[in-house]
Amino acid sequence: MRKHIVAGNWKMNNGLIQTETLISELKQQEQTSDAEVMIAPSFTNLWHAFESTRQHDIEVVAQNMHFSENGAYTGEVSAGMLKSIGIKTVILGHSERRAYYNETDESLAKKVDAALQNNMRIIFCFGEELSDRKSGNEETVVENQIKNALFHLEASAFKNIVLAYEPVWAIGTGETASPEQAQDMHAFIRTTLGHKYGSAIADDMTILYGGSVKPGNAKEIFGKPDVDGGLIGGASLNAEDFYAIVNAF
Repeated sequence: MRKHIVAGNWKMNNGLIQTETLISELKQQEQTSDAEVMIAPSFTNLWHAFESTRQHDIEVVAQNMHFSENGAYTGEVSAGMLKSIGIKTVILGHSERRAYYNETDESLAKKVDAALQNNMRIIFCFGEELSDRKSGNEETVVENQIKNALFHLEASAFKNIVLAYEPVWAIGTGETASPEQAQDMHAFIRTTLGHKYGSAIADDMTILYGGSVKPGNAKEIFGKPDVDGGLIGGASLNAEDFYAIVNAF
């Protein structure tokens, strides 16, 4: 049975005091769903966040990592470094990393390999631009992003991978793919995976939706049969809103 996951991507927000405050507020929320709950603070606050949630069900995850284990890569962080402070899951391929830091399918494939070699779980992101959707190329774009970065893997690797579909035009814009649009793409993703790795892998794959998910629309989006949770941006910075989304299942 597929897992429900709600992950909060804090992006470049919250210093130490704000992180402490938000985590304290999160730990006070009541959870009524079976969803796994994750938060991704900034690198500077990962250790403190991990220590603060050690006795709680919230998992602290990283927003990014480099594909090399060490070396002359100023400003970068490796999988081994993340694991050394207890981090076991990493977000890779977010559209903002692709757009602002020129991450490619090829470099992401190397990051995926490095994470798996370190026995880390991956939340792998992908999604189309507005121009792709307007031109009717959204499925081709998504298919290529998945194939180029992941389809070199053995089937067994997918037990450590969570997919996250994020239409770029709906991230931080207030726009949201309709529940029907989200379902259609998630079903397409599952079919694409099934063609390569078989129905057992595809049916067991957790696929998250990301793109302006809020308390008011989460229940309808999560109610679709192929949507297994969400990768949440802005709403994850408010404890009550975030747990309203967590409890939307």
